[in-house]
Amino acid sequence: MDVSCEGINKPKGWRAHLKSWYFWKPIARFLAGAAVGALYFIYIGSASGSSPVTNDIISNGLFGGMMGYFFVRRPCRACC
Repeated sequence: MDVSCEGINKPKGWRAHLKSWYFWKPIARFLAGAAVGALYFIYIGSASGSSPVTNDIISNGLFGGMMGYFFVRRPCRACC
């Protein structure tokens, strides 16, 4: 079965776009990933500080946020 994302119903106009889940979903996933990354730093983090990802809470939060964003913006999977 060939599924194409060409027929996806994107909101028309910027006001409708800002009110839609299509706009807020990646932002919500980035924030959730950043929160998980910060919690990882607080509870598990690198004790020696040698790892660049787990060295401080900001880089860990940004890394978690990017992972959350990329998890949601993956290539077309049933156009959801």
